[in-house]
Amino acid sequence: MNDDELLRYSRHILLDAIGIEGQERFAHAHLLIVGAGGLGCAAGLYLGAAGVGRVTLVDDDRVDLTNLQRQIAHGTASVGSFKVDSLAASITAINPLVTIERRYERADAAWLEALLPTCDLVVDCCDNFATRQLVNAACVQAGKPLVSGAAIGFDGQLAIYDPAQADSPCYACVFPPTASVEEVACATMGVFAPLVGMIGTAQAALALQWLLAHGAPKYAQTMAASRGGTLRMLDGRSLEWSSMRIARDPGCPVCGGRHLNG
Repeated sequence: MNDDELLRYSRHILLDAIGIEGQERFAHAHLLIVGAGGLGCAAGLYLGAAGVGRVTLVDDDRVDLTNLQRQIAHGTASVGSFKVDSLAASITAINPLVTIERRYERADAAWLEALLPTCDLVVDCCDNFATRQLVNAACVQAGKPLVSGAAIGFDGQLAIYDPAQADSPCYACVFPPTASVEEVACATMGVFAPLVGMIGTAQAALALQWLLAHGAPKYAQTMAASRGGTLRMLDGRSLEWSSMRIARDPGCPVCGGRHLNG
């Protein structure tokens, strides 16, 4: 780590729970962010600013004027451009040390299977049930942790699912893929602008905590939030968080209720 990096990340390095060793863990990490909308903008900006070394962004959508109320990485001049280009430019403007790869497409099972072995963690910032299920199934298959977030109206959700943790369910354990789900979209339901930022930055926090705690026992206790098995819910009206413990489903059609070492 050179002098410029020591200065850039000094406020992390000053934290005993991170320090130089933790910051270097961020620098060597490769994260996949699925979705460059409201959640992806907040998560991507903070992960880039925090010094995650390599980020792959995936989204096939273009910036629309209606996005600008909440998708803070995009500006008026970005309207009409691909969201991954706009988000990548915003991350680079904050931290040019981040290597960014762009995919102008929706998540696809084939390329997820090829890409995930190179990733440390997936941050799911998409806006539809089918893609969440697809990404979750790929993460279970590859044994990769998944930080999942969702926001609509005044309600937000947050969880980390890690197939390597014996007490962690997968997304499908909590939200079965066979369930009848009525899709709701911001275009019809609306969304409270700061809510996507609060969930997205919380996703970034969980991702960074997992990078610190994974394989490093000295960080694990202080980064307890990175353990799977908890669904966190945010009420945007009262600004109150609630949480519930969730268990693996022995009959889950995706993970079968088993962890990687089980």
